[in-house]
Amino acid sequence: MTMTTKKTTLLDTVEYGVDARYNSQEEKQNDAQLLMQARRDRMARTSEQDIMRAKLMQLKLQIDEYLNSAESDVQHQFTSFLNTYINTIYEKQQQFAQDLDITPVSLSQILNNHREPKEEFFKKLMIHSERIFKAIKGFHKQSWYQVYYRDKINETMAHQDEWREELEKKIKFPAFS
Repeated sequence: MTMTTKKTTLLDTVEYGVDARYNSQEEKQNDAQLLMQARRDRMARTSEQDIMRAKLMQLKLQIDEYLNSAESDVQHQFTSFLNTYINTIYEKQQQFAQDLDITPVSLSQILNNHREPKEEFFKKLMIHSERIFKAIKGFHKQSWYQVYYRDKINETMAHQDEWREELEKKIKFPAFS
């Protein structure tokens, strides 16, 4: 890929905000096509294993970012991350359910937030992800627990106005002098 350059002064570039690398729109489009072709060629040479590894690394980084962020998000990140994890590794969720020795219905209910995952599910998920993420350093086995309980805390705090007033009526506070 070759790029032609045109001599311009820094003042011209700054003043007009113009991309001075190209003399014409045709040159710009030609370079864009060459770049796109180079990207396609590289993707064609990338193995399925490398693609899976890259997606798992991306998932790990997203989980880390979520756990380290100060913002609270009411959405169900656990099920979103779990869905990404499953879809990265398996073509069908049913195969993942078989590998974890749980029913596909149970997995579907967890993924659709109709059922809370049980302790045994977390243990199986932890063991499974330990092996899958072995090639990707820095994935902590407790991450699934942390994401799940962070979701629970965020959900509880976001809906305080729905439960707080009623519970405060039931709680007795000692008088302070």
